[in-house]
Amino acid sequence: MEVKEEAELNESKGLNFVEEEVYNDLRAGKNGGRLSTRFPPEPNGYLHIGHAKAICMDFGVAEKFGGTCNLRFDDTNPVKEDVEYVDSIREDIHWLGFDWGDREYYASDYFPQLYDLAIRLIKEGKAYVDDQTSEEIAAQKGTPTVPGTESPYRNRSVEENLDLFTRMNAGEFEEGSRVLRAKLDMASSNMHFRDPIMYRIIKYPHHRTGTTWKVYPMYDFAHGQSDYFEGVTHSICTLEFVPHRPLYEHFVKELADETYCPRQIEFNRLNLTYTVMSKRKLLQLVKEGLVAGWDDPRMPTISGMRRRGYTPESVRNFINTIGYTKYEALNSISLLEHAVRDDLNRIATRVMAVVNPVKLVIDNYPEDLVETVTMENNPEQEGSGVHEMPFCREIYIERDDFMENPPKKFFRLAPGTEVRLKGAYIIKASENPEDIERDSEGNITTIHCTYDPESRSGLPGAARKVKGTLHWVSARHAIDGEVRLYDRLFEVENPAAETERDFREMLNPDSLKVVTGVKLEPFIIKESEKGRKFQFQRVGYFTPDYDYTDEKPVFNRTIALKDTWEKVQKKN
Repeated sequence: MEVKEEAELNESKGLNFVEEEVYNDLRAGKNGGRLSTRFPPEPNGYLHIGHAKAICMDFGVAEKFGGTCNLRFDDTNPVKEDVEYVDSIREDIHWLGFDWGDREYYASDYFPQLYDLAIRLIKEGKAYVDDQTSEEIAAQKGTPTVPGTESPYRNRSVEENLDLFTRMNAGEFEEGSRVLRAKLDMASSNMHFRDPIMYRIIKYPHHRTGTTWKVYPMYDFAHGQSDYFEGVTHSICTLEFVPHRPLYEHFVKELADETYCPRQIEFNRLNLTYTVMSKRKLLQLVKEGLVAGWDDPRMPTISGMRRRGYTPESVRNFINTIGYTKYEALNSISLLEHAVRDDLNRIATRVMAVVNPVKLVIDNYPEDLVETVTMENNPEQEGSGVHEMPFCREIYIERDDFMENPPKKFFRLAPGTEVRLKGAYIIKASENPEDIERDSEGNITTIHCTYDPESRSGLPGAARKVKGTLHWVSARHAIDGEVRLYDRLFEVENPAAETERDFREMLNPDSLKVVTGVKLEPFIIKESEKGRKFQFQRVGYFTPDYDYTDEKPVFNRTIALKDTWEKVQKKN
């Protein structure tokens, strides 16, 4: 690979520290000037936004420097893995805008080579079979300040270790009864170096290899070797793998030489307020029915964000904003929401929808007349065009947009006041209390008003100004729909820090509100088939849900128009 000129690479924002390391290696001619990265997900759950940060790094750095990035599934634990997860991971990466070409690999591709390497290490006296239980091994490892003690099985003969290991793979022993450990240093200050486990017995069919194997490699043994077998030059991972790096390098050097050796570089994870990133906890939410699946729009999963209506551009912009460092941080979800709001403002089609409707009758408007008014699709997007919207004597407005006894500075509709109906006329609510109709429980059902025929856009009276503008939908043409109003999944800022409480107790009870009987303008239904993102004017940004049908239009609120959460929290 030819290294790009330094001036070309140092763009306005420059290189982050990982990119600088990669660039320096390329400039020094390491690995023959070749760059190959990899994204190595475990197929035991759906990817979340933390994985999105890793995806953007692994694929992005390869893209930036003209290298390649492999997709390699770390399928070393068949008990937790499923083809469903493999398919979802592929879809998520593609949605974010990356592709791995024909470079899709699996750790299981290298099971024969890894097994052969384990046999070699046994023959060289560098590995042994241990009969201790996992609890005994953990206790025997000591603590960070107290050296470990050697296993009573550490000095078995090569012949005995070879015999036991081959019998482990033949299925002669029960799970948990024996493991293969590397013979390193039980007094090392790095706990990971104290005779780490290389193989354990698992008698569960693998989704790719079936029942061929009864022993499976541990991550620390499989990962670096898989990198080497694939020709990966830079193994980029998160900070929790810093103490694993010496072990990564130790195992890799059993294969590598001076001509080529993978290098591990670590960056900080993406931690987000008002959510959890633990795959175990997310799985618990799914299995216990506390959310409606991995793609529930409240989940921090990529599939959940996609269903909610987030755009890949907004996610990538957010990740670029928070950047990559060597220090852990808790990122505000408001930054993510700002990125989503900013992108949707640029691309979303403006439409009318009334979420909590009340009928408004314009008494001096002809009963049989239907006009069409022209609405801009998106004033922020040049060439987005316009669409027509029907207007007639009876319309729906938001119930909250009318008050009988309003406070000061209430610039919406009240008895005797005027407002403009967006794109149409100025109306004035009747001052007569009898012109407000109610049901048997006293709830307002209909509001009567009059309109100014000269105030429509394009007519001389259109220049007359009033303080309030309301959105509306023609009652005769409105289509009933459902909206799902999503909010933050947890009601505390950092659930992970609340160690004395069960994380499920901190779920936000108002994270989902389902509203039926929403009144939609017909254009929304027509355009929903095209997968458009919508701004329901004065309400928020919405996207058609997967459950959407023409008979039952269902929309997810992606994000509100403004961030009101932070203001509410500060008041509290």
